[in-house]
Amino acid sequence: MKRIALIGMPNAGKSTLFNRMSGASAKVANWPGVTVDLLSSKLLLAGEMVELVDLPGIYDLHGFSDDEQVVRHFLANNTVDLILIVANASQVDRQLSLTLQLKSLDMPAVLLLNMADEAKKMGITIDADKLSAELGYPTLLLSAKYGQGYAEAYKSIETTLQHSQVRAAQSLEKDFAIDQAMESELEAIIKNSVDFPVQAANSVTSQIDRIALHPVLGLPIFFGFMFLMFQAVYTIGGPLQEATAWLLETFRDIALVPLLSSLPPLLNGFLIGGVFDGIATVASFVPIIIVFFLFMAIIEDSGYLSRAAFLMDALMSRMGLDGRSFVMLLMGFGCNVPALMGTRTMRSRGLRLLTMLVIPFSLCSARLQVFVFITTALFSPQHAPIVLFSLYMMTFVIVILTALLFKGRFNSQEPFALELPPYRLPTTRQMILRGWHEIAHFLKRATKFITIGVIMVWILTNMPFGVEPASTASWSGIIGEFMSPILSPAGINPELTVALIFGFVAKEIVIGALAVIYGLEGSALMAGIAEQIDWVQAYSFMLFTLIYTPCLSTIATLRAEAKSSWFAALAVVWPLTLAWIISAAFYQTARFLGY
Repeated sequence: MKRIALIGMPNAGKSTLFNRMSGASAKVANWPGVTVDLLSSKLLLAGEMVELVDLPGIYDLHGFSDDEQVVRHFLANNTVDLILIVANASQVDRQLSLTLQLKSLDMPAVLLLNMADEAKKMGITIDADKLSAELGYPTLLLSAKYGQGYAEAYKSIETTLQHSQVRAAQSLEKDFAIDQAMESELEAIIKNSVDFPVQAANSVTSQIDRIALHPVLGLPIFFGFMFLMFQAVYTIGGPLQEATAWLLETFRDIALVPLLSSLPPLLNGFLIGGVFDGIATVASFVPIIIVFFLFMAIIEDSGYLSRAAFLMDALMSRMGLDGRSFVMLLMGFGCNVPALMGTRTMRSRGLRLLTMLVIPFSLCSARLQVFVFITTALFSPQHAPIVLFSLYMMTFVIVILTALLFKGRFNSQEPFALELPPYRLPTTRQMILRGWHEIAHFLKRATKFITIGVIMVWILTNMPFGVEPASTASWSGIIGEFMSPILSPAGINPELTVALIFGFVAKEIVIGALAVIYGLEGSALMAGIAEQIDWVQAYSFMLFTLIYTPCLSTIATLRAEAKSSWFAALAVVWPLTLAWIISAAFYQTARFLGY
């Protein structure tokens, strides 16, 4: 099977093109000489199956960041039949340097100048035929986002692939003399093939940036947008969550209960009260998570996220971090794991370790499920978004505190450079794919951590035989009572304690665990919890959930990325200690004030 490698600089639209070509068939794979997993997909090209591999975005083949090393190792240890080079057409003068480096490897390649629509709006004219003649590569203009020029690019890829010959892996050692010659060649190619206007025509972006990047108003505007996003999540996602919960409850009562009524009581309780109720309670909040990520997709793909990083850089630099660290924190809102892997672009090990230490404090989608559940149960619809936003702000308070405490140990002098792309909105297709990816992520987690977790919780709450489920005589009750002296100062009762313990495995299990422990589902579960705890205990519990030890997959990623067991241990012990201190301080202070 022939193999195609997709290579390009960061923010060139490489991932958008990969998603368009692969659809929903992408999978994660590991490769010889590469210490990280890469996305790959099998495609039908020119009548045969071809494997497309998405490599990390890089600026330079001779760079020293982890991502650049991954690309070098991949090319040196794996057979590649064709390279697809993706470059941002609106920045073609800066992005062709990587193309010339790849050309020196004497490998078949196709150059795809993406975002051609944006280049045209900016008044940039590119003669693709001249550029192709200068480089010796087929060169095509396209917009991966809108699909413009995609058919022509596909044909060129098929033709080039049919005539390609396998090249042996080559040494990629740095040669400064060659690099200097490439710079001169690049200057000549751009002069002959590209026409830049005297002043780029992008007045809309400039006008928006006058407000968005305002030194005084910029940050309040950003956090205002984030507050409105959480308000919209409740306004739109709330009814969807209730409808999903109603459908699951109806299915349970009408179909599942009669179907399993003939089973022995213990097995019936296991399948309905354990497995189904636990997973269904978690699943009912998936619509809210999808809505949340649709809004996050708009923020990320619009280019506003880069502006937020720019605005936050001055503050972050005082804590030993930089604007990229802020971007990774926001990426952690989806999942901490890819955010941790995204730190590979940082060349300074100190900066990277400090960033990885604070990323797990991000309010990830798994924690968001817990917080939406608790706030819906204990707070009014008017107060719930405010409570959720306060937890979002608490993320930054904890990050600042942690960074200030540990920046002396993880020093960095790496300069911060950031591209500010023009403003753009994601397409409907991109939004649908983003939502689908979140559903697929949930289904993957449900088949592993969540199912196993709720089964284990059911066993703990129903064993030994003969005891009342979730009573103090059950295994879960014994564990909760044993941990009570430790967590009671934070107002966390034995039932919540057991749920937190399983949250070590995956935060999604927390809601499912509560459903199993209380033997209730949906609105009945919310009402049951609201009868046992008040808003002070609820907020303390959410603070603890926000801060304490990240899930197992995050810990494993921390260990692999840092290549240090000591650092992984720090990333476990410090959040756990901080969670107890802050939750207990909040709870005791609130009680002292009479709440």
